[in-house]
Amino acid sequence: MEALQKRTPSHSTLADGEVIARVTHGEKGLYEILMRRYNQTLYRAVRSYLHKEVDVEDAMQETYLKAYAKLDQFKGEAAFSTWLVRIGINEALQQLRKTRTMHVHSDPDVRMEQLSQLPDTGQMNPEQRTIQGENRRVLEQAIDKLPEGYRAVYMLREVEGMNVAEVAQCLSISEANVKVRLHRAKSMLKEAIWGQHAKVAAFEFGNTHCDRLVAAVMARI
Repeated sequence: MEALQKRTPSHSTLADGEVIARVTHGEKGLYEILMRRYNQTLYRAVRSYLHKEVDVEDAMQETYLKAYAKLDQFKGEAAFSTWLVRIGINEALQQLRKTRTMHVHSDPDVRMEQLSQLPDTGQMNPEQRTIQGENRRVLEQAIDKLPEGYRAVYMLREVEGMNVAEVAQCLSISEANVKVRLHRAKSMLKEAIWGQHAKVAAFEFGNTHCDRLVAAVMARI
């Protein structure tokens, strides 16, 4: 057992380069480490282009298969996550071309955590949890309506937390372009979220409340 543990270190102790080297030398079971390590990153990148979960999953599977087939071509000039995301984005765009469902939208200081990740210390009441869930829903809908290029920049930079250089490499654009798109995406998100909330009347006295109050008063006069 001790010898086996030495041959298969835990996920946290294996660097990407070591995993890749061992996979390309026949230990294909270790490829799972890379998949589990970057599933979230790849999902968010692909989800920037595809909206149906089944399409996203298909694109992710194809991405991992293509990355595995080309693993010996990875030279380490960029991070493995960046290389993987570029393959994923190309796969997503390929799917869009096949289905002819490319959506073109028009082109936020809104960060994901500001709206959807309210601190939960275990003491949030049901109302606070409802607000947290509603904030997340509104933000996700607003992100979905961003133009493709802006949506991808926002997802990779603000949601996934990549730095500007990494986003530029993933999308094959300049760092200056990343900053411009990010600024415009944030502005659009702010407008979209404000528009959503402006349509909702606060503290509305709904029909049920109204009927109950009327009935109670009428019963007493």
